[in-house]
Amino acid sequence: MKKFKLLLLTLFISAFAFGQQKHQGKFEQLGTTLPTANSYRTASGAPGHEYWQQKADYDIAVELDDAKQTITGIETITYHNNSPDELRYLWVQLDQNVRAKDSNTPISRASNAVPDSIPAKFLQQGMADFDYDGGFKIAFVKDANGNKLSYVINKTMMRVDLPKPIQSKESFKFSIQWSFNINDRMLMGGRGGYEYFPKDDNYLYTIAQWFPRMAAYYDVEGWQNKQFLGNGEFTLTFGDYDVRITVPSDHIVASTGELQNAQEVLTTQQYSRFQKAKTSFDKLVIIATQKEAEERETKKASTKSTWVFHADNVRDFAFASSRKFIWDGMAVKINDKTPLAMSYYPKEGNPLWEKESTKAVVNTLITYSKYTIDYPYSKAISVHAASIGMEYPMICFNFGRPDEDGTYTDRLKYGMIGVIIHEVGHNFFPMIINSDERQWTWMDEGLNTFVQYRTEVETYDKFPSRRGPADKIVPYMKGDQSFISPIMTNSEQIKQFGNNAYGKPATALNILRETIMGPELFDYAFKEYARRWAFKSPTPADLFRTMEDASAVDLDWFWKGWFYTTDYVDIAIDDVKWFKTKQPEQPVIEKKRKRGKIKHPVTEEIKADAKNNDFSKGYKEITLTDTDPRFYGEYQNRIDDSGIRKRYADKNFYEMTFKNNGGLLMPIIVEFTYKDGTKERNFIPAEIWRKNETEVKKVFMKDKEVVHIQLDPSLETADTNVADNVFPKVKVDSKFDKFKKKN
Repeated sequence: MKKFKLLLLTLFISAFAFGQQKHQGKFEQLGTTLPTANSYRTASGAPGHEYWQQKADYDIAVELDDAKQTITGIETITYHNNSPDELRYLWVQLDQNVRAKDSNTPISRASNAVPDSIPAKFLQQGMADFDYDGGFKIAFVKDANGNKLSYVINKTMMRVDLPKPIQSKESFKFSIQWSFNINDRMLMGGRGGYEYFPKDDNYLYTIAQWFPRMAAYYDVEGWQNKQFLGNGEFTLTFGDYDVRITVPSDHIVASTGELQNAQEVLTTQQYSRFQKAKTSFDKLVIIATQKEAEERETKKASTKSTWVFHADNVRDFAFASSRKFIWDGMAVKINDKTPLAMSYYPKEGNPLWEKESTKAVVNTLITYSKYTIDYPYSKAISVHAASIGMEYPMICFNFGRPDEDGTYTDRLKYGMIGVIIHEVGHNFFPMIINSDERQWTWMDEGLNTFVQYRTEVETYDKFPSRRGPADKIVPYMKGDQSFISPIMTNSEQIKQFGNNAYGKPATALNILRETIMGPELFDYAFKEYARRWAFKSPTPADLFRTMEDASAVDLDWFWKGWFYTTDYVDIAIDDVKWFKTKQPEQPVIEKKRKRGKIKHPVTEEIKADAKNNDFSKGYKEITLTDTDPRFYGEYQNRIDDSGIRKRYADKNFYEMTFKNNGGLLMPIIVEFTYKDGTKERNFIPAEIWRKNETEVKKVFMKDKEVVHIQLDPSLETADTNVADNVFPKVKVDSKFDKFKKKN
């Protein structure tokens, strides 16, 4: 007979299995993994009292040639050195050079052998075999007095050498004249470019990365002058823009910034509708109609017009232009602000775009403002582009084209709405909360995808979200580890880009909100992060620290597991033992000493555990005895053993052993089903793993007998193996078994 000494003490105090386990440090603090706090960035995650950032103002005149598909422009940049540093040169991004003849992008991509059969277009795209030169042609770089400045172009970066250093708090003004050929976006891909419509011989232009832009210089990186290879996007500096865009006079232009000369470039009717849309909160206003667009398609103007825009405090500028555009809009009420939500699309986008696009813009601005800051700009635009989803301040380009007869599937509709929400949402991440995209893709894509999911859930009924719910990321996380990289990986080195930078961080934040912190604590902390870093440049450490600072929840274990490793969730029920209390006729304490220890009578152990796979073997009885006064000394008179025995009479105790097979620590959610059919859930925080990261024990006391136990019943922890989440065990058919049953 096996004797149990201090059995109750063991059951209720010992929550861990103290085996000889290697300490892996999963609950140790991030510590020196994060950069040392300083006067620029505090240990709380907030900007420091000496935080600074540069500013770059632009004055640009650009012309789009609709006959040659070219862009020609001249810009004057006023660069404000707000850093404490002396600058001897400036770095300028030449992102169009990713399409130059000597671009490193196509030759640095690994490729496989050509298969026996492949679509010709795919082969051409894969080989980057185009008779096309899309790089910038720099005519000159001059200072404010017209003197030529020395410059060196290194692929997608240009270093401008200064005649004398720019000291702290000084400014420097210089000009660049340039041009480039616009790429055929449908043939070559890309974030910007044109689409040609052969039926009416017209073009739709989405113009992005179209002017030489100042690279970011900030306290963490210095110059962010990593080459643009395609994945790592853009790290930019805020500034004010004055832009004059010359296009054919029958074009409609959608753009970043406030239109300064609306009455000059719009018809009287269009101008009137435009003004009406600014105060229309419950009804969509068609500003430029489909009928008007179809008339413009057939009567091409030979004259030009110049659209003038101004934007304050934006980090980039983009525009779209076409004579094919239909244009609609409506106002959005966000506290004391009333931005204008608008869409621009050709007739090929209808009827879907008129029904859904601007509505999605409205839903996005409202929901994102709820979770971050009130949308600060005067407008947000969604532009229809058949093969792209891409974002810029106040404007984004989105796919979603119905069939030629105007019909479309639910899959297309929801796919388009999801993309619009995502791209409009990028106004917040990273256009306002200005993270370093060249280094950390997840900081804009992942955070944005998380709030996209909140928008889908809160504003649409049964939206088929692809990313966000925990179970959606399971196939990726349990996949071949050689094809998975940690979230904290540079943009150009990421494996499985969409899962890594979009899906996994969005899922992590969703789990953090719904399961670990709870919506109240999470929402406050997340909103505080947005407030602190709006129009500033945060790093991952600033997010991690702020989320803890504003919630009083230690999350280092969470960031370490989800963001720094490729561990996955697989928590298993390894063993279950069932105990019941037995009441002796008279409580007994055997006070006879034997080697200085107290003997407590117990019954023989009867096991009901995972090895037996059910509760049919019964339970082990626990005999409750009086408490030895030597355990408590002077406190003995306060202990009512009879009351304690009465309290625990006929209780069921279930000792469960949990194993962490996947390495990623998570809370344990246990659902008990009782004999009478009722259910109860217990939540155990992740801190239960802090002394043993691979195996823990926990005892649950229940009034009723349990017939079934399940872990993570709502699939909220991204557990990759639900087969070991149940007791009694349930046989799960293999794919082969399922195949045999079908046949």
